[in-house]
Amino acid sequence: MAAAEEGILEELRRLRARVPQLTGALAAGLDGLVLAQDTPGVDPEVVAALAEATRSLAAQLADATGQGDFRELLVRGVYGYVAAYAAGTGAVVTLLAQDRVNVGRLHLEGRRAGVRIGELVDAKGEAARAAGAARTADAPGAAKAAGAAEAARSGAAAKAPKPAPPPPRTRTTRASRAKPADSRATTTAPTVARTTTES
Repeated sequence: MAAAEEGILEELRRLRARVPQLTGALAAGLDGLVLAQDTPGVDPEVVAALAEATRSLAAQLADATGQGDFRELLVRGVYGYVAAYAAGTGAVVTLLAQDRVNVGRLHLEGRRAGVRIGELVDAKGEAARAAGAARTADAPGAAKAAGAAEAARSGAAAKAPKPAPPPPRTRTTRASRAKPADSRATTTAPTVARTTTES
């Protein structure tokens, strides 16, 4: 197990120690694959895949309603809670809790764990990108091939005729969406003064 996964698993175990009502905790990548898990009695692959699908829908809902990026999600069932927290840019932390858990404490600890796990996942991703860049830089043949391919593309682009610009768009006049004036409001009915006489 890599150092990042060990760090993530250790954070999940510390989280379960801080919140005794947790029955499981796992971290998964945005591809729905398990990074680390401490979920006895539950299939972590199924939970990770479902949590990622749910997180994706929640992110779309937040975006569609103008609420911004996904931060967290809480599902309450008859027997307890499932909470998901964003963990950096590439992971989600999912917590399973008993129904008697203090939800405020669950959120506090879940958010903190999400930040720490997110740092580990993002650092792992940066290290992988740096290693990939170093391998590319160490391969001079690959650089020459990439340069030649780029030159061929730019030469082909220079020789290709430019497409004709699209025809200009014309604006069509639309009917006003304003409410028509109420004709009853502009005409006034004559008023008749009533007098009463008492006998």
